Amino acid sequence: MNLRVLVFINSVAVAISLSAVNYYFQHKWYDMMITFLVTLISSYIVFYYLIEKYIYSKIKLIYKLIHNLKLGRDLRDALGEHVSADPINDVEQEVKEWARLKKIEVDDLKKQEKFRRDFLSNISHEFKTPLFAIQGYIEALQDDEFEDKELAKQFLDKASKNVDRLSYLIQDLDEISKLETGEIPINYSKFKINDLVKEVFESLELKAEQHNIKQIFKQKYDDGIFVNADREKIRQVLVNLIDNSFKYGNEGGSTSVSIFTLHEQVLVEVTDDGIGIEEKNLPRLFERFFRTDTSRSRQIGGSGLGLAIVKHIIEAHQQTINVRSTEGLGSTFGFTLQKAKQTLPFPNIPALKS
Repeated sequence: MNLRVLVFINSVAVAISLSAVNYYFQHKWYDMMITFLVTLISSYIVFYYLIEKYIYSKIKLIYKLIHNLKLGRDLRDALGEHVSADPINDVEQEVKEWARLKKIEVDDLKKQEKFRRDFLSNISHEFKTPLFAIQGYIEALQDDEFEDKELAKQFLDKASKNVDRLSYLIQDLDEISKLETGEIPINYSKFKINDLVKEVFESLELKAEQHNIKQIFKQKYDDGIFVNADREKIRQVLVNLIDNSFKYGNEGGSTSVSIFTLHEQVLVEVTDDGIGIEEKNLPRLFERFFRTDTSRSRQIGGSGLGLAIVKHIIEAHQQTINVRSTEGLGSTFGFTLQKAKQTLPFPNIPALKS
């Protein structure tokens, strides 16, 4: 409500009250009208001065501060000083909106704090497990003084595996940190996704045999489906997803890769018929160190960062990744890539002039 209207309404209320009292005692219409007009004018002047100086000016100041905080300095300078025509009403809306945004900000900060605590707890556990194992094997070797050479060799082999695990963990942490900060550039190139799937299958053939899992490509390798992406990083995505399907797949099962051509994108899906994932765990699946089955995850190894790295790589390509799964039946991980524009094999040649 406008200040003048607010002051006028209050002045009229006071003027009516005093003129009514005057008429009650005097019973004269003339005196009542004079009282009404004098009270209206004097009340308007006094109320306007007092409200403007002690209330309205402070409300305008609060409104300007909140408005400027929301806009930010750069945008405020570009738009110029903003003056509201009705700051009393607008300040209420601004405060409500400001409070809503601050609540969202506080909730986000709480989530980040929880994520930070969980991350520190997880990374501490991930480092302690192999370190304590290495320490135990070294102490056992020191106590034995290498008298039992066969046992010493076994302990050294186990210590070496834990060192490798630490090395993989550090490498993955370094890579995911660089992906988040953008230090690793995305080198786009046009390539055939069919050929890349074939290469990844061949590189993982021995591991597939060890897990007794059959690899299936549901398209023909000769069908050219071209994408525009970083070939080596997409190779890493496929390796991580397929290797993950081996770890959590059933022995004697299969892992299949399917490719679907969309309007401007290509959808790649990696499907297994393994143990599947509980629905409640799906939203957190791409978090760092999140494991759906902790005991099994420890046994099969890995840094716990594979899916987080996959997510960062796909998002760095400005594409999306998703997962759908049914517990006991298997899981499907799907990600999109930008479809490469097809070039004509024979460009148009202008006709020769005779």
